[in-house]
Amino acid sequence: MLDKAFLAEWCSRYLGSRPVGDLFRSGHLSEVAGVELADGRQVVVKIRPTDPRIAGCFAVQEHLARAGYPCPMPLAGPIQDDGFVITAETHVPGGTQLSPADGAAPFAELLARLVRSGPDPAAVPSLAPSPPWTAWDHPGMRLWPDQDDTGRDLNACPGPVWVDDAASRVRARLIAALAPRRVGHGDWESQNIRWTGQRPLAVHDWDSVIAQPETAIVGLAAAVWAAAGAPGEAASVIQSSDFIQSYQLAAGRQWTGQETRDSWAAGLWVRLFNAKKDAAEGGGMQLDRLADEIAERLILAGLR
Repeated sequence: MLDKAFLAEWCSRYLGSRPVGDLFRSGHLSEVAGVELADGRQVVVKIRPTDPRIAGCFAVQEHLARAGYPCPMPLAGPIQDDGFVITAETHVPGGTQLSPADGAAPFAELLARLVRSGPDPAAVPSLAPSPPWTAWDHPGMRLWPDQDDTGRDLNACPGPVWVDDAASRVRARLIAALAPRRVGHGDWESQNIRWTGQRPLAVHDWDSVIAQPETAIVGLAAAVWAAAGAPGEAASVIQSSDFIQSYQLAAGRQWTGQETRDSWAAGLWVRLFNAKKDAAEGGGMQLDRLADEIAERLILAGLR
């Protein structure tokens, strides 16, 4: 979709300047092009299938950028175009990933700052439904969302029994927990954050904004924060515990035992989702890794 002719017309219309050079191309759930414009600006244009929640995600990103949070500034969009939605934001080059070996505290503090600085979910367009890997709160009656992030129906994939059973208990537990929703980031992996030394430079992947209870936002992040981009990466139980404790310190409030268990339960959802995807493909690293941790994570979530 983002060929030179399309980009030239789109950037001229919505950004007021034509591309004169390519910076990069990438894509997973979105197609992304970094370009330099004739007026000297460097921008990132993203295109993905139409999804009404993108308007809310973009509004959250703009709110945070204007508040000084380290993220790209939205420039144009969301623009609907023939079944796709297109946005543009500033390009934030440079920075490096921070090693998980340094501990969870910087990542937890950055997430606490996001939750503290973010808008009220009611003040932005709807962020529902949550991305599938975070969607323990999906509106359907079946266990898993109707589609995973690849468009597959995991409900049609049999077993493993221990994965489905644990996911059922997690979902029932979190749905029953009444707590106000906050704005958070549903893909809080190291690979989505760039740093200059110990200073955060930019958080990316704002299509993954969610509106969930704070404990769920933290639990989801705690389960994956150490993932730096290699296949099958996730946070260990010790790293998840470090994150949950570090977040409470950064937020300035000690959680109750129930809140802590809810956070562990939410983190278990994303790990179960990834394990279920592996199982649907005949096995994989996420499934094997969680099999070694499931008993301890269930205990920490108060589900065993």
